[in-house]
Amino acid sequence: MRSAPIKMLHDRLLVEVDEEAGERRSSGGIVIPATAAMGARRLAWSRVIAVGPHARAVEVGDRVLFDPEDKAEVEVHGEVYVVMRERDVHAVAAERLEGGSTGLYL
Repeated sequence: MRSAPIKMLHDRLLVEVDEEAGERRSSGGIVIPATAAMGARRLAWSRVIAVGPHARAVEVGDRVLFDPEDKAEVEVHGEVYVVMRERDVHAVAAERLEGGSTGLYL
């Protein structure tokens, strides 16, 4: 089967989760794996791969902050991505936001 281009619909986003976002290091240098339960829910950063035509504050290439527990994963060409609505994004980080805007989309 030949691969087809992907067009997201409505306000949907296709994102790839940052690999290094899972593990983190404590102030004492101890590596804490992504699977460790910390008591509170931890948000994750992802890079946007595709956006639907009704997404207003997010563009391809932006980094977005979202709750990984509310994600829907999909495999495309052997790679795993997350599909979400723009309203599920807690914050946007992009160089284009410098100069006045905080980049928060709440």
